[in-house]
Amino acid sequence: MALEKAGVNPKDLTLVSIPGQQVQMLYSLDAGFVDGAMMSPPVTFGAQKKGFNKLLDVGSMVDMPGGGLTALVKTIQERPAVTKQVIRSLQSAKDEIRKSKPKTLDLIVKLLKMDREAAGDTYDQFLTTLNPTGIPSRIGMEILVKAVQSQGRHVDKKVAFTDIADDRLATEVAKEMGYKIP
Repeated sequence: MALEKAGVNPKDLTLVSIPGQQVQMLYSLDAGFVDGAMMSPPVTFGAQKKGFNKLLDVGSMVDMPGGGLTALVKTIQERPAVTKQVIRSLQSAKDEIRKSKPKTLDLIVKLLKMDREAAGDTYDQFLTTLNPTGIPSRIGMEILVKAVQSQGRHVDKKVAFTDIADDRLATEVAKEMGYKIP
């Protein structure tokens, strides 16, 4: 989808799967086995240090849900107060991450064993992926369905937003927390 948005026909490219972790993609790129690779922090920073250029920032081009909360329909229906508590906790954690860059960097450095510069770059990129309200977007969910269907799965099915998402409780929590609702 990002390639299409950039004016490139994905069918003009040969996509290959490289087993292993993302660092394998950097090795393949460095060795010339591939011409491009999809990576995320901190591997992207290693690639840039080696002189490779960022061609597309997929996250900024495609509204795609990242993370999120998954719950059984039964749980949402029978335990809405608990579900709302979890949503509120996740939103509070994201708010704290946004407000406390130094504490978050310390945590990234410690848990991910990353140098402070890479941690800072990772933090900055991560912020761009955070949904400010916690409410799933219809466009993002449509793109998620399109991505699954582009892999040849569920292509014969029309999937409605309400089939895969329930934004009612997240909207209630967002209002209670004083967020601007679009």
